[in-house]
Amino acid sequence: MLPTQLRTFYAVAREGSFTAAAKVLNVSQPTLTSQVRKLEDAYGVELFHRHGRGVALTETGKSLLSIAHRIVSNQEEAVEFLKAVKGLEAGRLKIGAVGSYQAAEILAVFHKRFPGIDISVTFGNSQQILDDVIDYRADIGIVGHHADHAELHALTFSDPEPVVIVPRAHPWSGRETVRLRDLAGQKMIRREPGSLTRHAIETALTRDRVEVDYVMEIGSKDGVVAAVARGIGVGIISEEEHIPDRHVHALTIADVGLRMEVHIICHAARKDARLVRPFFEVARGLAAGQP
Repeated sequence: MLPTQLRTFYAVAREGSFTAAAKVLNVSQPTLTSQVRKLEDAYGVELFHRHGRGVALTETGKSLLSIAHRIVSNQEEAVEFLKAVKGLEAGRLKIGAVGSYQAAEILAVFHKRFPGIDISVTFGNSQQILDDVIDYRADIGIVGHHADHAELHALTFSDPEPVVIVPRAHPWSGRETVRLRDLAGQKMIRREPGSLTRHAIETALTRDRVEVDYVMEIGSKDGVVAAVARGIGVGIISEEEHIPDRHVHALTIADVGLRMEVHIICHAARKDARLVRPFFEVARGLAAGQP
């Protein structure tokens, strides 16, 4: 059965005559008559009883009408869904982020503007998210450092500083700043490979030839904070990620002048996609100080 034959049958059945159906579909009556006849002949059935004023459904026609109604309704629902997606009233956006702070800031504005979009967020390090975006497992990435890649489209969103966190019992807890060389010999907790914070601080330590004693590697900001609070060692996190905590104290690094760029990325082939482009527009506005 051809889609046009089903549509023709449905229109004739709903309107009760070929003449009325022809007006609805904006085609000639002979065309409709021919399509219905071909459908009946193809399956050896009779769908309509013809009479002078129009048509009446046979029992077979009545059963087919019930099926056709479900099909047409599903088609109409699909069209309405696509229109809603086009108008940003529906759809799904998958986001990967290195930290909750940057993601929450953008998502708060995006969700307010487009409440119908279903958003899922997963957290990981920059390399994991880069791979997910390149391989189409994520629509948007919120990452730290990233190498120039022909398959990526990127927007610089912010450039936070790293901050040192120590337990409240630490001798530095009464200070506001430390120098990079003060970290020499300190027991340190490092983030996992691919972490923006780890990349930034290790680049600075190597540059200034400062050696530290790494005692543990933890794959999340919250894990680092918890370990520091327990006195396991000194940690470093992004200033954007730091939330005042009665168990830890944060200090800025006075002499390093180190910034950690945060980027919004997507696959270059999808930068103008209907759900991706407005996300970048929101992020661009926030980066420029426009809420």
